[in-house]
Amino acid sequence: MERLSRDLKAKYGMGFSRRNILNMRRFYLTFQIWQTVSAKLSWSHYVELLAIEDDLERSFYEKQCINEKWSIRELKRQINSALFQRIALSKDKKGVLELSKKGILVSKAEDIVKDPYVLEFLDIPEDYKYSEKELEQKIIDNLQMFLLELGKDFTFVKRQFRITLDNNHYYVDLVFYHKKLKCFVLIDLKTGKVNHADIGQMNMYLNYFKEEENSNGDNEPIGIILSTKKGKFLVKYALGGISNKLFVSRYKLYMPEKKELETKLKQIIGKNELKPEFLKKMKQIEKQKSIRVKDFEKKYKL
Repeated sequence: MERLSRDLKAKYGMGFSRRNILNMRRFYLTFQIWQTVSAKLSWSHYVELLAIEDDLERSFYEKQCINEKWSIRELKRQINSALFQRIALSKDKKGVLELSKKGILVSKAEDIVKDPYVLEFLDIPEDYKYSEKELEQKIIDNLQMFLLELGKDFTFVKRQFRITLDNNHYYVDLVFYHKKLKCFVLIDLKTGKVNHADIGQMNMYLNYFKEEENSNGDNEPIGIILSTKKGKFLVKYALGGISNKLFVSRYKLYMPEKKELETKLKQIIGKNELKPEFLKKMKQIEKQKSIRVKDFEKKYKL
């Protein structure tokens, strides 16, 4: 490799370091059929993707990178925040396979909700006692990164959205609009453990938006309560019987332990069994593409 690097640099100039040549080799071994390579991604994108050993995970980030037009920085951030594992843990075996083939498909409220959300970009120390107002301000100051964490098609509407009922004022911390689902998304921030009153309050906000803020063509609003902790049974019984699209998710101020998430994912879906199935499917797709290319070459006598 060292000798090849010297020879190529002598003949073609810069860009042929030993590391680059190793990346080129890995690129060829991973994407041997050129039709599977997207022109929408740069070489730098593919270098980042090649560092991911797992085929399912790599395929997900490739599809999602194309879908959401991530920059290199954004791609690195999503990989480091274990986005694939966080979303895959909420799906079954079939869902993870679909996630790897197509990326995140948004068709219902549940598809836009993560648990946990990772807000490491706020740079809040773990041992710092912050208020909900400080948390909200930090999010507004880093709105671009927060929108990246929320996902595609979110548009910011307003902070501290005022609702007046019976001469009492209430404030929704953050209001967004989801362009694909055509609905408002209300987010309330909690610095501690969520309780039944928080859930009841969000339910009231959702009812208000349905009656007073929705326009023709808008779908039912979605409510997300973000807290540092949530009690499994309290949330279960507090949400019981509520017809509104209301979710309780945790947020973390630091990157999650990826190994821990990977272990959980293996336990839930049997990842080792899924991998051969995924590879078999991908080979079928590649074979179909190769046949189409041969037909094209034959037709046009190439």
